[in-house]
Amino acid sequence: MLWFVLAGMAAFAVLAALWPLLRPSSSATADPALNESGFYRAQLDEIQRDVERGLLPQGEAESARAEAGRRLIAAASLPSPSPPAAPRNRLAAAALIAVGLPALAFPLYALLGQPRMLDEPLASRVNASHAKDEIEAAVAAVEARLITHPDDGKGWAVIAPVYMRLERYSEAAHAYAEALRLEGEDPLRRAGYGEALVAAAGGVVTDEARQAFERALAEQPGQPQARFYLALGAEQDGKKAEAIQAYERIIADSAPNAPWRSVVSARLSALKGEPAQAEAGAGLAGPAISEAQRPMIEGMVSRLANRLASNGGSVDEWSRLIRAYAVLHEADKAKAALADARKALAPDPNAVASLDALARDLGLGDAN
Repeated sequence: MLWFVLAGMAAFAVLAALWPLLRPSSSATADPALNESGFYRAQLDEIQRDVERGLLPQGEAESARAEAGRRLIAAASLPSPSPPAAPRNRLAAAALIAVGLPALAFPLYALLGQPRMLDEPLASRVNASHAKDEIEAAVAAVEARLITHPDDGKGWAVIAPVYMRLERYSEAAHAYAEALRLEGEDPLRRAGYGEALVAAAGGVVTDEARQAFERALAEQPGQPQARFYLALGAEQDGKKAEAIQAYERIIADSAPNAPWRSVVSARLSALKGEPAQAEAGAGLAGPAISEAQRPMIEGMVSRLANRLASNGGSVDEWSRLIRAYAVLHEADKAKAALADARKALAPDPNAVASLDALARDLGLGDAN
């Protein structure tokens, strides 16, 4: 039964391909340039009618006229359509399609087709597509609003966490910065800004991010997000005892069901070299940070590594790459990056000295 259905589909496809070749040629082939020119002339008339009815402001009307006029000029320059193919050539092409299409399609399906493979449920495909379309439409609407109203602080505040969700970290950091500038200081927003900077740096707590977290804590002492990233920064700087103490204080100050306890506990256990302990409330915040953020960090680190390998970079960029590998607990890659950095920056003694200090802080030893 399946092969009868496939044969019918193949016949339909052949007919659809042959119809344009076999149907009689029209003596008056439409010129696409004329069609497009007529469309844009009608559009110019419609713009004028909207202005007269008061539906379109004069400034927007001028922009629309300019765009329609530009497209009208482009349409007028289109080349004339080529003459139709000779009847003999069309018959040869039709014969080739009629014979070649089935001759190619059936062997390919016999070789590659999997008719018994289960379909993905239609509902899941539709739901995923709708969700993605809705997010993209919402982001596009907010971005369009911000283009015309760049001083809309609430718009920047709304789109910043959405950018984070979409892994557009540099744009998220910019949005948070604009929201802070326009809406005023807010410790949660300041901490979000710091987190976006960390994500944009491949998981490394940079000096700018550290300043953001310290400012958030000055406004709201005990802010857990800022405390965690400052502890992570101390860990990345090789200040193990300071990081352990900071993590322990966060746990001591947190409620038993605080959603961040599992994250902090995982980092603390990793520093102490102990198995990760399950915390009450684990799972309320989803996967631990090492699992949830690892794909994001790995992708960004890979892009940074490829760019530095191709184009080189500054000592700060090389240090960021080395620290990122340390965050991922990939000591071999960190040592390899350190060796590459020393080779690339060998003419600069100060840069090499900075790399040596970083290697000591991270416990990488001698990677010469």
